Amino acid sequence: MKRAILIHYHEINLKGNNRRWFEACLERHVVRILAGLETGSVRRFAGRLLVELVEGSPVEEITRRLAMVFGIANFAVAREVPAEIEAIEAELAALVSSTSFRSFKMDCRRGTKEFPLDSQQLNRRLGAFVQGRTGAAVRMEGPEAVFGIEIVKGRAFLFLSRIAGAGGLPSGSGGKVLSLLSGGIDSPVAAWRMMRRGCRVHHVHFHSYPHTTVESQEKVRRLLGILSRFQLESTLWMVPFAEVQREIVAYAPPALRVILYRRFMVRIAEAVARREKAAALVTGDSLGQVASQTLDNIRTISAVATMPMLRPLIGNDKEEIIRIARAIGTYETSIQPDQDCCSLFIPRHPETAADPEKAERAESGLDVARLVENALAGATRETLPADFFAPLPEGGRRND
Repeated sequence: MKRAILIHYHEINLKGNNRRWFEACLERHVVRILAGLETGSVRRFAGRLLVELVEGSPVEEITRRLAMVFGIANFAVAREVPAEIEAIEAELAALVSSTSFRSFKMDCRRGTKEFPLDSQQLNRRLGAFVQGRTGAAVRMEGPEAVFGIEIVKGRAFLFLSRIAGAGGLPSGSGGKVLSLLSGGIDSPVAAWRMMRRGCRVHHVHFHSYPHTTVESQEKVRRLLGILSRFQLESTLWMVPFAEVQREIVAYAPPALRVILYRRFMVRIAEAVARREKAAALVTGDSLGQVASQTLDNIRTISAVATMPMLRPLIGNDKEEIIRIARAIGTYETSIQPDQDCCSLFIPRHPETAADPEKAERAESGLDVARLVENALAGATRETLPADFFAPLPEGGRRND
């Protein structure tokens, strides 16, 4: 008896002529995320992905990491035997004897017609086999145990349960984007959502040091240690923003300060995106959540953009965003106190309905090109690996 992890694809199954390319992206990511762990080969197998286990394979850690791989619908830690009914029944007997249950159901799937019994016949025969050995009741809804069996290419894989995957599309299959990452709750969730769509996400963080502490920078690094679990490593640009803010405070109406801050962030982020060959910007905007995220203000901020601005949270409320943040493991870090650059020089009554013309007039006394160039000149770039040693979130597909 061998052991292996049988992985089923998520949206890859809907792809046509490009399916092999998406499969290759997923296979490469699985190999990379399991690097350093004791496993056998990882390979594509009959419309699935197969990870062979060896003596000493850390199954719990392998499954926790696989649960964070985008492109996977579900997977199972399986026992592998020849696709012969006697071998299947013998291994099923061993699996049953190691499991405590009072009710069960069979989930048999025949992936090849060479096997003489079809899926329904297998379910009936093996269900009777289990019931005869245990006396347990067959229950189609809410059973205590589910025995899964898949027969593919002369092999039978037996397992107790399927583990939900992260869904979505494989990392790197959706192109590059640049996320404007603060230390708050929303922007890490927005970045995660774009990762789930297969994007390779780079990040830019604006800080106001020395007017604020370095805590916001350290907090963003901790957040990226968590987010990088989903794409293995992340590029982070740290951009000094204090000079831009000082000049806006000196020359622009107080009510428009935050709008102008964000317009400059977009300009600077676009320059960073071009250096990273990213095709779009990503923000954590949620419509109406704060003053700068009204529809008028979003339009005014976006007016300076020359590349697409993606807002994956635009229709989510705060409770929904917090729920996802908790699930992916960023929430506890996001709520730790820090001095965000946008909290500096905040007006008492911010504008909620700015228009692009008003913003352009407010910027007329500013040397926009010089401020952008200076910010870029002071920017630093670093690469942050995944932090697999901190506590991981529970695995499971996110249906959001």
